[in-house]
Amino acid sequence: MKPDIKICGLKTPEAVDRALKRGATHIGFIFFEKSPRYIEPDVAAKLAEPARGKAKIVAVVVDPTNDDLDEIVSLLKPDMLQLHGNESPEHVLTIKALYGLPVMKVFSVRTADDLKRVEAYIGIADRFLFDAKPPKGSELPGGNGISFDWSLLGWLDGSIDYMLSGGLNKDNVADALLITKAPGIDVSSGVESAPGVKSVAMIDEFFDAVERADAPVMASGS
Repeated sequence: MKPDIKICGLKTPEAVDRALKRGATHIGFIFFEKSPRYIEPDVAAKLAEPARGKAKIVAVVVDPTNDDLDEIVSLLKPDMLQLHGNESPEHVLTIKALYGLPVMKVFSVRTADDLKRVEAYIGIADRFLFDAKPPKGSELPGGNGISFDWSLLGWLDGSIDYMLSGGLNKDNVADALLITKAPGIDVSSGVESAPGVKSVAMIDEFFDAVERADAPVMASGS
């Protein structure tokens, strides 16, 4: 089954257009000021317009204040909130109740113990995203271009809906899908020519690699 594909950290009309034309199911906008992919909510709202009804618009936040979320939700009108901070299960429930939006909760993974934290959020978060733990000294919780041991995801219950992130690119996405059978994948730095600069050509290459990885499965089922 073809995975959902999320292109995250979009900042230009050209990148949004190419992501949509290639079949992205989700597009992400990052509202974390330390990130090279940071975008103002009003700018993101304009960029997101062509995606409405075609792909889910995701607002990516890191331990936001209520004022931050109020502004982002009112301007962007996202389909989903992606929480990339230290939000407790109770806080996730509060955010869902306040904004009436589904939530994708992010977990940074290095060891199997990191995945055990997911249990407290099952039935609360609508989806999970598993990213690599940032390298020591990094101020960015994601978008660092590094992977984790994908075999760790074999611990997960098969009913858990998630996206795989962390260092994915055209050269390793086929292996990632083969090892994990992930129902969704998320790419950011893997389609950039420089931090925060999306490359239309690299977006094409990434989708081409996913299609090649999916082709044998489709052929065997035909």
